[in-house]
Amino acid sequence: MRAACLQGHVARVVKEKLLSHPHPELGPPPKLPKGGLRVTPLGGLGEIGRNMTVFEFDGRLLIVDCGVLFPEEEQPGIDLILPDFSSIRDRLDDIEGIVLTHGHEDHIGAVPYLLREKPDIPLIGSKLTLALIEAKLQEHRIRPYTLEVKEGERENLGPFDCEFIAVNHSIPDALAVAIRTGAGLVVATGDFKMDQLPLDNRLTDLHAFARLSEEGIDLLLSDSTNAEVPGFVPPERDISNAIRGVFAGAQKRIIVASFASHVHRIQQILDAAHEYGRRVAFVGRSMVRNMGIARDLGYLRVPAGLIVDVKTLDDLPDDEVVLVCTGSQGEPMAALSRMANRDHQIRIVPGDTVILASSLIPGNENAVYRVINGLTRWGANVVHKGNAKVHVSGHASAGELLYFYNICKPRNLMPVHGEWRHLRANAELGAMTGVPKDRIVIAEDGVVVDLIDGKARISGKVQAGYVYVDGLSVGDVTDASLKDRRILGDEGIISVFVVVDSTTGKVVSGPNIQARGSGIEDSAFAAILPKIEDAIARAGADGVAEPHQIQQLIRRTMGKWVSDGYRRRPMILPVVVEV
Repeated sequence: MRAACLQGHVARVVKEKLLSHPHPELGPPPKLPKGGLRVTPLGGLGEIGRNMTVFEFDGRLLIVDCGVLFPEEEQPGIDLILPDFSSIRDRLDDIEGIVLTHGHEDHIGAVPYLLREKPDIPLIGSKLTLALIEAKLQEHRIRPYTLEVKEGERENLGPFDCEFIAVNHSIPDALAVAIRTGAGLVVATGDFKMDQLPLDNRLTDLHAFARLSEEGIDLLLSDSTNAEVPGFVPPERDISNAIRGVFAGAQKRIIVASFASHVHRIQQILDAAHEYGRRVAFVGRSMVRNMGIARDLGYLRVPAGLIVDVKTLDDLPDDEVVLVCTGSQGEPMAALSRMANRDHQIRIVPGDTVILASSLIPGNENAVYRVINGLTRWGANVVHKGNAKVHVSGHASAGELLYFYNICKPRNLMPVHGEWRHLRANAELGAMTGVPKDRIVIAEDGVVVDLIDGKARISGKVQAGYVYVDGLSVGDVTDASLKDRRILGDEGIISVFVVVDSTTGKVVSGPNIQARGSGIEDSAFAAILPKIEDAIARAGADGVAEPHQIQQLIRRTMGKWVSDGYRRRPMILPVVVEV
C-alpha cells in the first residue's frame, strides 16, 4: 500500500491490487492513552470465520465472539483453525467476559480452547447461544460461568456498559451489542440481515439502532459478508415453496445437508416432511445434539411422531424417509461426503434426492462440487442453490447495509466479518451514505484500532496468525509442517538409506532407495545410485564425514537428478547411519 494510504489509515478506497500484508511497517501499539478505547480484531477480517474482537478500556478487556475457521485444501490434516490468543494470554485476568452474538461455529467454536486457559471467564449470550456452547463445553469437560441476556437488556461488565439488540440471522436468538465506555459508544452488529418476514417473527430492531443513532454511534463494526451483493436478501419464507416442490417431486428418500445450527432451515424441512407424510431422522452427532437443544428450548417445533431414530429407517418405505445431516460445505468427514464416497452406512441409490440447503462458503467450492459429483455418480438428484431456490443468505446485502447506515449515521465505520473484497465493498457503502472517508478504517486481523477523542485510527499491530488444531494437537502444527504435508501429497517422498564407515566416510551398505507417490519407477533409481556413491566418496576424500553433511549432500544430489529428469520436487529423506 502507498504511504499516503497508510498515513491516512485507509482514508480512501484504494482500487489497486491488495497485498497480503498491507501494514508491514506497523509495530506493537503504544500504551493506550487514558480515556481511549482499543479495538483489536484477532479474526474475521480478511476471512470468513474465526471471528474474535478484543475491546480494551481502563485496563480491562471485553471479548466479542470467539470462533473458528474451517481449513481449506492447502491445509491438509487440519481440523480447525483458531484465533491466536498470544496477545491476551498474559492478561486473561483482565477479561470481564466473552459476549457471544450467536451460536454459529465461526463465532463460538474457539471458546473451549480459550477457556482451557482460564475456565472461569464469564460467557454472555442469549438462551440458545449459551445452550449450544454449554453442550460443546461438556465435551471438553468445562463447566462455564454464564450470564443469559435478552434483547433490550443492559449489563455492566466492568467498565463496559453493554446493551443487547435483536438482529435477524439464519439462527434464532442472534444479538448485536452496543458497548458504552468513557471513550464513546461502539456498536458491533454480529451477523445480521433485515428479513421483514422472519420465520420466528423476530425482526432486526431498527428502532433500537435509531435510538442509538440519536445518542451518537462513535464506532460501528458492521457485517460485510454480502456487501458486494446488490439489493435486499429475500425473506426466509420464500424458499418454503421451493422446498415443498422438491418434496412433491421426490420418488425415494430425501437427504438434506445443512449446517447443524441452521434451526430455521431445519424447521422448514420438518414442516415439508410433515405435510408430505414423511418421517425425519437426524444424522451426525452435532446435528442430533443441536436440534435436540433447539427442540427442548422451544426454538424448533416438531409434530409428534415426526422424528425417528436413524436405526429404524430400514423399516420405512423410501418415499416416507427424510434424512437431515451435516456436510453442506464438503467437509471430508461429514456424513454427506462419506455418503458420496461410499464410506457411510447410508448408501445413495438411484432416485434419491439430495438437498444442499446452504450457500457456499468462499474457499469450499471445489470440495462441495466434488461431493455433488460423487452423489450424482450414484444416481442421486442433487438440488442446490445453483439450480433451485433452497437457500437464502443470513447476511445483509448492499441495499440493507445502505439502509442500515442511513439509520445509524456512525461517526466512524470499521467493516468486519468478510474477505478483503467484502470489507472494501462495505467501506464504499459507508462512504456513499456520508461517513467521512478518513473515518472509515479497513483493518486486518491483528491490526489495532484506537478510538481517541471521537476518531478511530490504526495504532499498531499484534500477532494474529493461524493456530491449527490437528487431533489433540493445538498450535503444534506450523506452516512449515503444512508445506511438508502438501509436498508429500502432491509430489511424494523418496527415502535414501546409506551406511557409512565412521572413520573413513566410505559407503559400507546402500544406498537403498524407496519411493512413495513420486511417480518414478523403482527401476529408474539404478541410474542415480552411482552418482550418490561418487558424491559421498568425494566428500570423504575432502574430509567430510559428519552424518548431517552427508545427508545434505544426498538430498542435493537426488533432488537435482529428479528435477532434471522428471521436473518433480518430492520430499527427499536421507538417512545416514555410521558404523
